[in-house]
Amino acid sequence: MEIISLQYPIADAAAVKHSKPKTLAIGHFDGVHRGHQNVIAQAVASARANGLQGAVMTFHPHPKEVLGRSGQYQVSLTPLEDKVERFRKLGVEVVYIVQFDLEFAGVTPAEFVDFVLRPLQVKRAVVGFDFTFGARGAGKPETLWALGEPDIGVEIVEPFIQDGDKVSSTRIREALIGGRPEEAASLLGEPYEVRGVVVRGEGRGRKLGYPTANIQQESGFFIPRQGVYAIMAEVEGKRIPGVLNIGVKPTFHDNLPEPVMEAHLFDFNADIYGETVSIQFIAFLRTEKKFGSIDELIAQIHADGDQARALLSAYNKK
Repeated sequence: MEIISLQYPIADAAAVKHSKPKTLAIGHFDGVHRGHQNVIAQAVASARANGLQGAVMTFHPHPKEVLGRSGQYQVSLTPLEDKVERFRKLGVEVVYIVQFDLEFAGVTPAEFVDFVLRPLQVKRAVVGFDFTFGARGAGKPETLWALGEPDIGVEIVEPFIQDGDKVSSTRIREALIGGRPEEAASLLGEPYEVRGVVVRGEGRGRKLGYPTANIQQESGFFIPRQGVYAIMAEVEGKRIPGVLNIGVKPTFHDNLPEPVMEAHLFDFNADIYGETVSIQFIAFLRTEKKFGSIDELIAQIHADGDQARALLSAYNKK
């Protein structure tokens, strides 16, 4: 798969000079959830049926970050590099990453079609039913259809409905905020995942008999609700079940400024300081609480471990 970064205007970009006729799925595709997968799959299928390249165009950073609306937009569900990897798994041949800046934000719908899509030899564009483009989101799928005639065909993909409602990034965030990782996984098509580096913590877990990996999460990941989870971790090429807490450790701290992420990996004692760990959220066990004694805390940790082992055993047999 070829990855091409573009900045508007693209007239002199090498990508234009070497471009081949293509079908292009266009969108931000935050999370690459089942609805996005449906759009991209239709683009890939259309490309193959018509002897064209199957391509995706996405935008970075998110338009709301550039336009000063970050209060309306939380961290992406999927950082750019992870999003691109999911495109690859869907059979995409070329990914265009368009830098979204103030100049590009001012491009009209007609300019987008004439000076972006046509130079890239887009013969078919595939977009979701709620796709918008151009300055102030003035362009809609029907606008693209009209502007594309006669040389660019447009396929408009209807919403992907699951459990009576459309699949959306907003719905996935709400599930994660609500402590419903199973629902998020169903909408995404796979468990929600974050990634981080193992750093040294306070060393308290080992003293309690439950050593933990303190994970400093990479930027760009949406962090689910604080609390205790059953997880699957991937480290050093191995998948390991475990239990994870996101929180402020109220039994030991009164005012920890930021929540921390600590994972206890079952039957695993290797030194992984400095290693990158991927965490998949499988099930929410409970909210974080302050315990009256260390013995109460240890008893609860033991119960959490037993519950997580049972849940993960059943999950891994699916």
